[in-house]
Amino acid sequence: MASRLADSAFLFMGPHQSPFGSQKIASLHSPGICQLKWGGLQLKGIKQSRCSVPTKRNNFIQAVAIPVAPSSPDSAEYRKQLAESYGFKQIGEPLPENVILRDVIESLPKKVFEIDDVKAWRSVLISATSYALGLFMISKAPWYLLPLAWAWTGTAVTGFFVIGHDCAHKSFSKNKLVEDIVGTLAFLPLIYPYEPWRFKHDKHHAKTNMLAEDTAWHPVWKGEFDEVPLLRKALIFAYGPFRPWMSIGHWYLWHFDLNKFRPNEVKRVKISLACVFAFMAIGWPLIIFKTGVMGWIKYWLMPWLGYHFWMSTFTMVHHTAPHIPFKPSDKWNAAQAQLNGTVHCDYPRWIEILCHDINVHIPHHVSTRIPSYNLKAAHESLQQNWGKYMNEAKWNWRLMKTIMTVCHVYDETKNYISFEEVAPEESQPIKFLKQLMPGYA
Repeated sequence: MASRLADSAFLFMGPHQSPFGSQKIASLHSPGICQLKWGGLQLKGIKQSRCSVPTKRNNFIQAVAIPVAPSSPDSAEYRKQLAESYGFKQIGEPLPENVILRDVIESLPKKVFEIDDVKAWRSVLISATSYALGLFMISKAPWYLLPLAWAWTGTAVTGFFVIGHDCAHKSFSKNKLVEDIVGTLAFLPLIYPYEPWRFKHDKHHAKTNMLAEDTAWHPVWKGEFDEVPLLRKALIFAYGPFRPWMSIGHWYLWHFDLNKFRPNEVKRVKISLACVFAFMAIGWPLIIFKTGVMGWIKYWLMPWLGYHFWMSTFTMVHHTAPHIPFKPSDKWNAAQAQLNGTVHCDYPRWIEILCHDINVHIPHHVSTRIPSYNLKAAHESLQQNWGKYMNEAKWNWRLMKTIMTVCHVYDETKNYISFEEVAPEESQPIKFLKQLMPGYA
């Protein structure tokens, strides 16, 4: 199989299409086996009686080959090929229609739902300490080491988001007032309004991968893409080169408009917005007063951009892959969306520690009541009982390249099609990414 994703035969195909087109076939000699190549993809397992071998007189022995049919789209071999092509460790087989989400939840041990105050406050200590260390490194690092200090600090402050995330799901403390206070404070350095995010995030969990209803990530609608030519370039850049920071747009568009919330939510939304604006009105001038505008960029803006890199990357890896469909409400199935349509991804250990295992994501979608410090135990249980249905990956360039160069426009049969297919003349940023990004897993 070709190592570059741009050359992969699977990238522009949905999970129910055969990856093998009608292409030129080359025969290679091997004892007892004839190997065939389809456009750079080498397949083994073709039975033969004889292979064509050129003689010195340029005469050929006639060969008789019996081709073995390509793997079925529902076969383990086919999913293995897709996983390799996309950069996954495993693509889960389809979950049976008769399985409901309650079945999956009830298979989990009760201990994974237990709130432990010591573990919860230990996560606060880890985030506060690592963030303080990051600010110290920024203050002492020479200019050429600042990117490393920003990377650490941006990852550390992402831990604050995960703490607020647990608070929003009522899995941080048994005291709900404590959760609201801690969640609001944890979000302040990110200038993220806690209550607006909580309301929209709850909807994401209730309607994960439901077409037009999920409040997290969406494929682009082709109709909208065609109807608004002026926005095409913006969308192409947003879903291509700028995708690791696209959560900034999501933060701005979804959380500051009171019209997006129900009347009974508005009061709590206003309180959160007031807290955020107070932090900006007091905290930012203090930073500028002490360190200047460059200090504000150095100590706040760059770590904030680092946080949004992880926010965007984590979210798109959790929910975006060529084989994971977005479905209309009448065809949507909760168990399929949460267990079979969410991705577990392993990152380097220091990222997992600073971000409190938020990327152990499948159990979190099975039940939001599981605290972050119990996600690993819940994941092990799911692997034992439902492992063959789960999507798993280890972060790699091929995975990112697949998402950023393929998963763009919604298509009912293929799930996604690339901007290159719908607007090839305007898709130079995607072509640039294909050339720039490594294709190895």
